[in-house]
Amino acid sequence: MSDSEPPIHRPLEGLRGLVLGVANEHSIAWGCARVLAERGARVVLTCLNEKAVPYVAPLAERIGAPLLRCNVEEPGELQAAVNAAAEHLGGLDFGVHSIAWAPKDDLHGRVVDSTAEGFNQAVRVSCHSFAEMARLMEPHLGDGGALVTMSYIGADEAVPHYGLMGPVKAALESLVRYMAVELGPKNVRVHAVSPGPVPTRAASGLLAFDELMTRSAQTAPLRRLVTLDEIGRCVAFLVGPDASGMTGQTLYVDAGDHAVR
Repeated sequence: MSDSEPPIHRPLEGLRGLVLGVANEHSIAWGCARVLAERGARVVLTCLNEKAVPYVAPLAERIGAPLLRCNVEEPGELQAAVNAAAEHLGGLDFGVHSIAWAPKDDLHGRVVDSTAEGFNQAVRVSCHSFAEMARLMEPHLGDGGALVTMSYIGADEAVPHYGLMGPVKAALESLVRYMAVELGPKNVRVHAVSPGPVPTRAASGLLAFDELMTRSAQTAPLRRLVTLDEIGRCVAFLVGPDASGMTGQTLYVDAGDHAVR
């Protein structure tokens, strides 16, 4: 670097983390992983299964991150992913949980018509896996750390076509608060980030999602949608030292959409 070039700002230098749920270059998890790596963190990525590998492996290679397969519904896979990440990195300082899923029939139908099996599966994948991730990471967190998951305004408001995921995300945000209380004495901070609608693979499963994005872009105070980089920068702030006095919160990254509902 020449004397005229400004120093590279890497506020997360030395931090190590696991990022769950990269599906492709459009996924929120990838946006987070890219920003975290750019800011100096070392990360390990996971994708769902072998089918996802061709889409995710080139991304992991771009930031020099190992890639693991992790289906949280398969016994032992999350445990194996956490252990492998901790071993590779020599410990863990943060975890980013960006996975959500519900059976299509239950997601597209009325909440009152949802099956117990579908509801339970949605909670298992989208909510309880965050608690499980925290429990498995806890022994590796050392002097403390940060855990972040992804929510949506549908946890607080009844958003058309969001259906079953609304109650599930509401449970997830409540889980964040309880986890913050339980893990706070160990200096582990817990947050949810609530992005506005972004065109991810998971979101494409929602009915009329294009209409939701259009409406949000028109009514949000900033009159636009947010980017993966903007979501990633919020996550980078939360896992870094500048957020050391914060825990138990849901932070909106939605161009202000939540303020006008």
